[in-house]
Amino acid sequence: MYYYIKGTLVQKCDNYIVVDANGVGYMINTSLTTLNNLGSSGTEVTIYTYLHVREDAMELFGFSSQEEKNMFVHLISVSGVGPKAALSILSVASPAKFAVAVVTNDVKTITKASGVGPKLAQRIILELKDKLKTDELGIDASEEIPFDASDNRSEAISALIVLGYSPADAQKAVSKADASLGVEEIIKKALGSLL
Repeated sequence: MYYYIKGTLVQKCDNYIVVDANGVGYMINTSLTTLNNLGSSGTEVTIYTYLHVREDAMELFGFSSQEEKNMFVHLISVSGVGPKAALSILSVASPAKFAVAVVTNDVKTITKASGVGPKLAQRIILELKDKLKTDELGIDASEEIPFDASDNRSEAISALIVLGYSPADAQKAVSKADASLGVEEIIKKALGSLL
């Protein structure tokens, strides 16, 4: 219903903000990541919003970036993940860090979020892994990754693409890495050559 709300930041609290847009104060639930990205009260902000409708309530959720909003929408599409759990996850991990955690099966990073246990983290990884490799980033699923699917380098390429690198750059950087290394080590080495 609302794509974004642009106005003056009136108040910042632990888990929500108030934005005045043309004389209307919108209470918007948000993540710690967004709270940290916003300036102080009185600054002009653009918040990308999602209206969550239930039988007994309508709640507005908002984010400082479209990437974070898109990740929130993906998270609440997972069975057992409600808006509060999604905010909790996005409060402990940026969208890029969360995407890398999903692609690399990093349950530990996801379970840092309050109220998210190992079983739920594994379900999130299972349900979002393919979506984050293709949907979220507009990646052509038919595009060839030059390594075997079980090769750690192919997962590293996917993770780099999630971080915003082009498939060609990701493949070039990862091709220099030793396939016997773990996914995280390959990503670190590839990032070193990309920066």
